[in-house]
Amino acid sequence: MASTSDISRGLILKLDGSLYKVVEFGENKTARAAAKVWAKLTGVDNKRTIEKTWNSGDTIYPVRVERHDYQYLYQDDSGYNFMNNETFEQIIVAENLIDAPQFLKEAQEVSVLINTETDSPMSVELPDKIVLTVTYSEPGLKGDTATRTLKPATVETGATVNVPLFVNEGEKIRVNTKTGEYVERVKD
Repeated sequence: MASTSDISRGLILKLDGSLYKVVEFGENKTARAAAKVWAKLTGVDNKRTIEKTWNSGDTIYPVRVERHDYQYLYQDDSGYNFMNNETFEQIIVAENLIDAPQFLKEAQEVSVLINTETDSPMSVELPDKIVLTVTYSEPGLKGDTATRTLKPATVETGATVNVPLFVNEGEKIRVNTKTGEYVERVKD
């Protein structure tokens, strides 16, 4: 048990039988009324987004989680298979628990949040930015960098990313996994 003063970004709370991650929080103070603490929460096990308000000092129920480094192995009918880098133990995770499954590639390092009460994976987080090779793209125009015109390109994981016109097939690009957007071209 904890109080509302312990709320922080990334904290996982048990609320109405479901688990929620704190995305944003703040405090509202008024001259006459007691202070209120608000938080924007996203569901870990249900993908809902809600806002919750508590009186300052109310009791909250945080869930203890641990972050472990895992390596993505492969996908099969049962789900996505990951291996713990320290113990070499393998786990299977459902697609809805992965924040950007379209950008997963074999041998990629990821962070897995484990619920210590149940020893079950709660979510899989990819690095913020990853480097991928463009496997298909329409030919670009040399020197066309003045405008911010984008074209679709397929990367090695099968995902489609909008890239500038000068990016060609076979080149490596850096992609933001949170937004799915092109960041920059990577030189070898």
